[in-house]
Amino acid sequence: MLNTILLGVLGAPELIIIAVVILLIFGGKKIPELMRGLGKGVKEFKNAKDGDSLKDEERRDY
Repeated sequence: MLNTILLGVLGAPELIIIAVVILLIFGGKKIPELMRGLGKGVKEFKNAKDGDSLKDEERRDY
C-alpha cells in the first residue's frame, strides 16, 4: 500500500528531475559503473538468500 502511495505521488516531471540530478551528481561515465555494482550486489544477495554458495565460475567447472 505504501508503494502505491509513493508511486502515485511521483509523476513524470518529478522522475525526470530526479534523473537529471543523479546525472549531474555522478556524471555520465560513473552511472554504468554504479549500476553494474548494484547488479552484482543484488545477485550476491539472491545467491546468499537461496543458499547458493558456488559462484558462476565454479559452476562452469562441473
